[in-house]
Amino acid sequence: MIPLAPLKLGDVLNGAFSTMGKYWKQLFGMGAALYGGAALLMAAAVAIAYSAVGDHLERVVSLRDGEEAASADVVPLVIAVSVLALLGIALMAIVSGLMFAVVPLVLQEAVLGRAITFAAVWQRAWAHAARVIGTLVLMALVAVVPMLLIMAALFGVVIVAITRDSTGGSPAMATTIGVLGALLTTPLAVWIWGKICLAPAIVVFEGQSPVAALRRSSQLVRGDWWRIFGIALLVSVMASTAGYFIQMPFSVLGMVPAMIGTSSPGGDPSPTAIVVAMIGYLVAMMIGQMASQIISTTFPQLVMGLLYVDRRIRTEDLGPVLAEAAGPPQDWGPQPGGAHR
Repeated sequence: MIPLAPLKLGDVLNGAFSTMGKYWKQLFGMGAALYGGAALLMAAAVAIAYSAVGDHLERVVSLRDGEEAASADVVPLVIAVSVLALLGIALMAIVSGLMFAVVPLVLQEAVLGRAITFAAVWQRAWAHAARVIGTLVLMALVAVVPMLLIMAALFGVVIVAITRDSTGGSPAMATTIGVLGALLTTPLAVWIWGKICLAPAIVVFEGQSPVAALRRSSQLVRGDWWRIFGIALLVSVMASTAGYFIQMPFSVLGMVPAMIGTSSPGGDPSPTAIVVAMIGYLVAMMIGQMASQIISTTFPQLVMGLLYVDRRIRTEDLGPVLAEAAGPPQDWGPQPGGAHR
């Protein structure tokens, strides 16, 4: 299904599509279970939060023009929203870590032409989840510096605008410094990301720690950065486009209950009608987002896994080892004496 030889762009894309076609139950089934489970947990959390602060929400929503909400109503709402946000971040980290482990696990068997059960994928994905999450966190930090500089520029503009009468500062200067800093660090961040983009696959294929996986990715990418970055950029655009078209019908569908629920011939809609309409819209959006997320996670990671295999074949002559591989799953990580399998 996947040539055990240096892979061209067509081979990489065909291999990714072939893997999704043959192992769709494991890939999409695991994605639906993970994202669907996370959505159900969030829905349950929202329901619990609403039962706890629903009265406060109704009082805030029903305020007339010119009325201010009481702090006794605002504080519980802020706490509830903060807790839900933290829960959502934690669930997304766990689900992302598991999905970034699931895809290389399935691909590892696809390269060897072996079957793998849903239960085996689930069990082995949890074994790698913590290391994959750590790797994703380290990779995300690469993009933080340019974003922080842009945020610093915005804060600088606000501060200088407030204090310029007394200090004589110029908002343009703060903006220029922040934007120039972002422009200078963004190419570096992109270059670093291109060197470490194979790290999640390496964690699963070789059982490396997050830091070791980053170093290993940099080693494998050396001499082929432009090709790997170009393919990664291409598949990201393809996945994002596919995800957009998948999510669009759900967005339109979600507007229907919102328009029906908020239309009231007798005047303003009731708070209950607004909440019901919002729930209907959020459910439709959540389903569309889940389907889009599965595609936008699975396809690019299959490609990155195949690029990892391609680099191993080109630099370490992995092809004959894969051709001879048979029997139970084998560790592709470092072997005694410095060799890799």
